[in-house]
Amino acid sequence: MMGFVHLIFLSTFLSVSMMSETFDAMEGEALVIKCPRWSSSVKFTWYHMDTNKIIPAEDEGSRIFSLKQFLWFLPTSREDSGNYTCVIHFSNNRTKSFNMSVQVHPYKQGVCFPSQIRYPNDTGRGKIVCPTIDNYKNATIIQWYKDCKPLQGQRYFQGEKYIFVNNPRKEDDGYYTCRFIYIHKGNVFNVSATRIFISKAKHSPLPPQILFPKDKDIIEVDLGAALSLKCQARLGIKKQPLAVVTWDVDNISVKYLDFSRFHEKTHFFEGHEQEYYRETTLHITEVKKEDLQANFTCVALNEMHNTKVTVTLQLKAQYGKIYDAYVIYPRSYTNEANFVEYFVYQLMPDILENKCGYKLCIYGRDIYPGEDTASAIEKRMQKSRRLIILLTHQLINCKEPAYDQHIALYNALIQNDAKVILLEMETIGTYEKLQESLRFIIKQQGTVKWKEQHTVHPQSSNSKFWKQVRYHMPMTLKSSYSANAG
Repeated sequence: MMGFVHLIFLSTFLSVSMMSETFDAMEGEALVIKCPRWSSSVKFTWYHMDTNKIIPAEDEGSRIFSLKQFLWFLPTSREDSGNYTCVIHFSNNRTKSFNMSVQVHPYKQGVCFPSQIRYPNDTGRGKIVCPTIDNYKNATIIQWYKDCKPLQGQRYFQGEKYIFVNNPRKEDDGYYTCRFIYIHKGNVFNVSATRIFISKAKHSPLPPQILFPKDKDIIEVDLGAALSLKCQARLGIKKQPLAVVTWDVDNISVKYLDFSRFHEKTHFFEGHEQEYYRETTLHITEVKKEDLQANFTCVALNEMHNTKVTVTLQLKAQYGKIYDAYVIYPRSYTNEANFVEYFVYQLMPDILENKCGYKLCIYGRDIYPGEDTASAIEKRMQKSRRLIILLTHQLINCKEPAYDQHIALYNALIQNDAKVILLEMETIGTYEKLQESLRFIIKQQGTVKWKEQHTVHPQSSNSKFWKQVRYHMPMTLKSSYSANAG
């Protein structure tokens, strides 16, 4: 009798206009079906058309249940395939019905999605949004797949609900599957969703990366002096439609501050592999006492995301420079001896220290065990008049430049605190693989090249190579005497 009443009740609603939608699901995964939302609706009723039964709200342990405009399967089973109806009850006693067809597909080994489980195409500049994830509160993506193969590599950036393909091209076209987990009352359920991606972009954003300054940097200044703070960020591949790099002072945009004291200039350039950079310089005409208490924040923004770093100012320390040069070289992590280490630990000290009177700071010789390495490097550089970088293929091909190399370039280009001397120990060629900042220094002053013939009489301080090095070094009494004598 109850079933007959349900049938009559349901047939009343079915006489109203009906819209239909099909949902394909993988067996054993969580599935949520969403009834279209109407702002004036007050109630939702869900029916299983094949059994003519109302689907109630969640009971303890129930696998299929309704919750307002949602119908939940936790998880799906093959017998769930069939037709479901969502009835919306409006406040004026009108109703509207939507027919939902559910097809549950069996799981097959090695197949990440049945061909039917596909969501609308994502055609664009590289951002692929995980379908349906918004229906699952606090869901977490655990893996992305392309054509059922796990995605990995530096070209892919995973956001909270999407993946970004860096500089998409034709071979990136295909089926992208996101696999995520949903936790309901302590129970963990898997969900997967797939959509096709077709690349068409001429440009592609990348996760914004501020190259300098680094967060929490402390910039030493003189009261009353002018100051320029540079901020450089990488924002994408080729020129970007949305690319902002700007400065805030205590969370107030520079454009709202006193123009006579604060103003900024911006320019952009393309680097290696058409990477798009934007650089903004904050010019302060006169540093005042209140600036020492302020936070200076650089914000970088593009279509994908935004990021920021904050620096502060402090009065310049009164101590003098202790070292004439800090030496940066590619450090070997093997026990094998190599010429670069011989050059750094034997030749350089013998000629520049013993014969010319300079004082060098060499990592491994002058930074002691137990010291905090990053802090020690920074302090030694602050106390050095010059920064010597040995250019070798090992240094250039290292995927992540050494910490001291980053600090050195920052000091040289941003704080203008120490000059850089580049020693080209091996023939580098076109310099294309070098960091943009190193190429900038080479364009300004060139390199001092070590050549084969120098190895014949490497101990001669009057060789052309060492004369060029000494030309770039600060003057000392002993080096002045040696240069005049030579």
